[in-house]
Amino acid sequence: MNFEYRVPQKEDVSNLWQLMNQLDNETQSMMYEPNERGKLSSSLQPLEKVIARANEKIDFLEVASENDKLVGYLSAERGNPRRIQHSAYLVIGIISGYQGKGIGSKLFYDLDKWARNNAIKRLELTVMQNNVIARHLYAKNGFITEGIRKCSMFVNGQYVNEYYMAKIL
Repeated sequence: MNFEYRVPQKEDVSNLWQLMNQLDNETQSMMYEPNERGKLSSSLQPLEKVIARANEKIDFLEVASENDKLVGYLSAERGNPRRIQHSAYLVIGIISGYQGKGIGSKLFYDLDKWARNNAIKRLELTVMQNNVIARHLYAKNGFITEGIRKCSMFVNGQYVNEYYMAKIL
C-alpha cells in the first residue's frame, strides 16, 4: 500500500473531523465516546486552529492518507507555559483496517524529526492499560511507562487505568 503523509491544510478540516469521529465510533481507546465530539455542523474553528498551529510549526499534526482518504493522524501539542514548552502531549489514531501497516511508526518517525528541530525534549501520552497493541507501538518507538493513572477513565460502566508514557529525546 502506498500512503501519503502530510500536514493537513485548512481545506482538510472537515475530513479530519470525520476521521476523528470515525475513530471515536470504532474503538473504545479514544478519549471521546461515539458521537460525543459533536456533529459536523458544529464549529470547526478549534480544529482549524490546530491545523494552523501545525502549519506554523508551533505544534505537530500529520495525517496519513490512501487515495485521498484520511486513515490516521498524530498530533502533538506543545506546552504553553515557558516551563513546559519543551514537552508535547500526543494523540494518535489509525482506523482499524489500516493498523499494523507501518503507519504509526512512520508518523512517530516524522514526529521525532519535528520534535528535534523544534526544541522538544519530552514527548508524552496516556494509554489505557488494556490497549496492548498501542502500548507495543509506543514502546517500539522509544516510549517508556512512567506510572499508572488509576481509575482515570470510565468506559462501558467500568473504571479503567491508564499508563502514563513518555520519551525523552
